[in-house]
Amino acid sequence: MLIGFTNHVKYIYIFLGKSIFIYYLLMQQGDEMKITKNNIKLAAIGLTTGIVNGLFGSGGGTIIVPALIFIIGLEEHKAHATAISIILPLTLVSTIIYFRRGILRLDIALPVILGGVIGGFVGAKILNRIPNNILRKIFGIFMIIAAIKLVMK
Repeated sequence: MLIGFTNHVKYIYIFLGKSIFIYYLLMQQGDEMKITKNNIKLAAIGLTTGIVNGLFGSGGGTIIVPALIFIIGLEEHKAHATAISIILPLTLVSTIIYFRRGILRLDIALPVILGGVIGGFVGAKILNRIPNNILRKIFGIFMIIAAIKLVMK
């Protein structure tokens, strides 16, 4: 039994983990389903991201994007776009748990969601217009600023 988790939450995580793993295997090209070194790296990135997302309420992009670029070798624009699709299910699971525990502030979350949806649309539209080297610098600056603010607080 997972310590600190209700049976329902434990089963949700088990179901999601198995579902994502099976889906990923089925999406592989070719007739054979195989577990490769790259798939194991991807699963490890996903596990790490899920834990950090659940613990800190963020971290998806800060872990997934660099991992996809430097460990997997994915091109920067594709790494950012892929990270968004990965973060959504992680965030939904964490949100359900936070809501059930009564620690989610909907009065704050809903206005931020509205702005985030608009910002996400704008960001997705301009992503391909930003050169890789500039995109990497902008992302790095945001990560550095966030780290400094966390340490100084």
